[in-house]
Amino acid sequence: MSDTPGIVITGASGRMGQMLIGQVSASDRVHLAGAVERAGHAWVGQDIGVAMGGAAIGVFVTDDPAAAMKDAQAVIDFTAPEATLAFAKVAAAAGVVHVIGTTGMSDAQITGLDAPSKQTVIVRAGNMSLGVNLLTQLTKRVAAALDADFDIEVIEAHHNQKVDAPSGTALMLGEAAAEGRGVALADVSDRGRDGITGARKRGDIGFTAIRGGDIVGEHDVMFAAAGERIILRHIASDRAVFARGAIKAALWGQGKPAGAYDMLDVLGLND
Repeated sequence: MSDTPGIVITGASGRMGQMLIGQVSASDRVHLAGAVERAGHAWVGQDIGVAMGGAAIGVFVTDDPAAAMKDAQAVIDFTAPEATLAFAKVAAAAGVVHVIGTTGMSDAQITGLDAPSKQTVIVRAGNMSLGVNLLTQLTKRVAAALDADFDIEVIEAHHNQKVDAPSGTALMLGEAAAEGRGVALADVSDRGRDGITGARKRGDIGFTAIRGGDIVGEHDVMFAAAGERIILRHIASDRAVFARGAIKAALWGQGKPAGAYDMLDVLGLND
């Protein structure tokens, strides 16, 4: 039995699930304690190494998250909103750190994490990379320094299989910009433009979503005024950056008091 923290990966067959399994398996700081898939999935009952096309590693895919988390210390969850809410209850009952990279959660679904966060550590972020979280802080500071003569547009691009828009990262950047300006994003968000829309409203924060090919993740925050533009940019070329950030969050959460945290807490940037 390894003396490193055991990590359970949900959505094991997914794009991020497989990336997480590979990164956890290769790490000397954590070990893979479980792999979870939905009931009826073809991978359930298989050794996860074999299911992924490699050698057996002795960890079998299960559709029982409670059994998978029983002897684990953390669960990393990049699945879907409803699944994440269900996993949160199981993680809280098991007392394991729950790292959430799931995007597309509604305000009501995020509120649904309040009760589990009173029982265990929940680290939730729209993006787990160091670079994006630094970009978030920069966005907040630039927005605070510039007035509404500078229009703010968040432009994001992802692969053609992504199911939510704007991306969780784009919304995180939009929230940062709104916070910098001292307004609520819900009051200034402009997400839909089609047909005769009229002139842009002063102070709005706009969102543009691009979907195509195998783009991992690109985010620009543009501050545009008459005669000048400032563009802050982050490009992710490898999903491993998200997996490494999630593992960092799982390790950080060990021994922390129950509560709701984000990657800025993990990185010591929440001042």
